[in-house]
Amino acid sequence: TDRAGEYRFHLKARNGETILSSEGYTTKQGCKGGMESVMENAPFDDRYERNKASNGSPYFNLLAHNGKVVGTSEMYSSESAMETGIASVKKNAPGATVQDLTL
Repeated sequence: TDRAGEYRFHLKARNGETILSSEGYTTKQGCKGGMESVMENAPFDDRYERNKASNGSPYFNLLAHNGKVVGTSEMYSSESAMETGIASVKKNAPGATVQDLTL
């Protein structure tokens, strides 16, 4: 949980880098549902919303089938770096192992 008492998850690549972070959830069960949604939706390219921050840095959101954001990337230095991040989520999310740090 974070300082506000909300549950969050982070998808990490094999090298330990965080490639996707969730919004805050009020319950642990809600957070688990968000993780399942990431695993389910990650393979589909049309679920990625490619954006630019106000400073021009590219980033992406992963959307659930209902269009709700289930994860947000870091800010990238280029669009090609962002696409590499998307490819990493597609590869790592479907079979990700869950490590519960709230115990």
